[in-house]
Amino acid sequence: MDFSWDDLRLFLDVARLGGLSAATQTTGLSAATLGRRVTALERQVGEPLFVRSQTGYRLTQSGEDLLLRAEEVEAAMLSLKRWQDGAIGERVVRVSAGPWTSAFLARHIASIWTAGDRFALELVTASHKVDIGRRHADIGIRNQRPTEQWLAGRLIGKVAYGLYARPELVSGVAAGYFVGVAGDASQTHSARWLHARHGDRIATRGNDAMSVMELVAAGAGMSVFPCFVGDSEPRIDRMAGTIPELETEQWLVSHHEERHTPAVRTVADRIVDLMHAHAPLFRGEAAHGQ
Repeated sequence: MDFSWDDLRLFLDVARLGGLSAATQTTGLSAATLGRRVTALERQVGEPLFVRSQTGYRLTQSGEDLLLRAEEVEAAMLSLKRWQDGAIGERVVRVSAGPWTSAFLARHIASIWTAGDRFALELVTASHKVDIGRRHADIGIRNQRPTEQWLAGRLIGKVAYGLYARPELVSGVAAGYFVGVAGDASQTHSARWLHARHGDRIATRGNDAMSVMELVAAGAGMSVFPCFVGDSEPRIDRMAGTIPELETEQWLVSHHEERHTPAVRTVADRIVDLMHAHAPLFRGEAAHGQ
């Protein structure tokens, strides 16, 4: 009996997420297409793999048996991909985070990677959540506890936010204008907060973190930044205290099967140490340049 890896991967998503609707988000396929593929796989196996109900899909005993074997295939395919992506004998550890956190990690690269390490490091910068379950990253830094059952999370700190502007009352600052966020980045909780409270005063926008910073530093208006960003930028000042309703937790997330891999564990532990060392900066308690 020949199984398609693509079919097994779809089966894994449906099994782990408990239904077709949730799996549409990770596979990019419609529920109808997923249903047909699962039914075809069941015909190939010769037994039902799921008990279907209005609340979702529950694995049968045959489904549980296939799940164990499909996960073994997944681990083997992952090993092949990593061998292909990296140099022979070298492991590539991918760390996903938002733009500002990725920039922070890049500035402190010596704390999480050295030339003597037996692995390479890749920063995966994205405003949206990168799918660790599908191995698009090995480690993620997120503002929420992971809810997926195959992910493990460590609470590593808190992140405060504040309102910042160029100190001189010039241009948009003097007029009381704000700098907003456009595009995909506008879906972050801080961007939504700014638009909800000051949307009628937003005169300029940027569709990425760096352009928003440059607009604020040039005096186009005020905007919200994480304190570890704003308090480290000498061209802007925080206008008041932190914004309590924007404070978030910071979680380090990894796949429960991968987190004990030596390279992943090493990078994760180093990131935790780095964040703990700069905890006052992330909480908005540090001065410029710290």
